Amino acid sequence: MTVRPLVMAPDQRLRQTAQPVTSFDAALRALADDLRDTMRAAPGIGITAPHIGVLQRVVVLDLPDGSGPHTYVNPEIVWSSDETIRHEEGSISMPGVVEIIERAARIRVRYHDLAGNRQIEEADGLRAACHQHEVDQLNGLFWTQRLSPLKRSRLLARYERARRAGSR
Repeated sequence: MTVRPLVMAPDQRLRQTAQPVTSFDAALRALADDLRDTMRAAPGIGITAPHIGVLQRVVVLDLPDGSGPHTYVNPEIVWSSDETIRHEEGSISMPGVVEIIERAARIRVRYHDLAGNRQIEEADGLRAACHQHEVDQLNGLFWTQRLSPLKRSRLLARYERARRAGSR
């Protein structure tokens, strides 16, 4: 479909809460296609509608496990394990910097598919981390907010240096 422009950090739209999807129509399917194409062009493995300035609760994941892209509409984490894992995370809205984030090792996510059917998915490992990362984004919690103040400060300084170097 279309590769859309990304909303780049520190744009405040990345800290706004996305609204639930209520219409499961052709416009939603087109949005999902645009998200997939934009994510692949970035490149990335996950994207939310807020990453392209659309404040709706839509996520597309395309993980390296070969299962292909999957769209999650109105996802919510309904259970998470006490056991945790650590994964390197970043954002297509903040390219060039990553940091280790600790999250639940296993989760259960409830969502709608593009037809509006309610679904449940159990996830662990990278898929669980990605779900948590993207649901945080839908809730207006940018991934850097999960870092300690010191790590966040250092990461933001690295990002600024990378941005300045890239604009020359």
